[in-house]
Amino acid sequence: MPQNIRNRPTASVPPAMPPLLMPQPPIAPLIPPVHTVDLMTAAGSAVFGAEWRGEEANIVECPALSDAMPEFKTTYDVDPYAGVKGFDDSDWPLVAPTELGARRGGGMISFFWFRTTLTVPAEAAGFDTAGAKTVLRVNVDDYAEVWVNGEMPRAAGRPSPAAIQGFNMPNRVVLADMVKPGDTFEIAVFAINGPISAAPANFLFFREAKIEFFR
Repeated sequence: MPQNIRNRPTASVPPAMPPLLMPQPPIAPLIPPVHTVDLMTAAGSAVFGAEWRGEEANIVECPALSDAMPEFKTTYDVDPYAGVKGFDDSDWPLVAPTELGARRGGGMISFFWFRTTLTVPAEAAGFDTAGAKTVLRVNVDDYAEVWVNGEMPRAAGRPSPAAIQGFNMPNRVVLADMVKPGDTFEIAVFAINGPISAAPANFLFFREAKIEFFR
């Protein structure tokens, strides 16, 4: 595993390409899946060899970007920065699949990382996975951002299922259009208690975490 070092930017960086030319992230089908596996059960997570770990995320002060307006001396970052590929979460506490729905964080404005790796089996609870479109569906109370293999697919001005979808709305992220047995997906879910400006008197938790298969 690489060291968990966050190389923060020091100046603003233009997008790699004009936003309108960014590829559209894949959109999950609207039809019902032909097979679903519930990752919030021990049996369901075991199908994919998933071992969940979790850690509270903090907002930390850091220097402002060098080309910020002069009155802005500091800004903020997330710590740990755990969406990156290969992040070493081995010292994080284990989270049992049945405990994903437990209320976490201190309430009000709080953030929490959940991480796991999913390995696609040849059969998922009796379903032949080869060639199936595969979707990760997570619904976090209240918001979530989803990283897959170190990336959060997104395009400005267009639907981006890995980004925040709305208040208690599910993220449905396409993992593969045609999955193969043995494919692995490193998943990091950044859970957010909100609405942020309301700082609510409640906690964050998973409402659902599933794998959906489509033909």
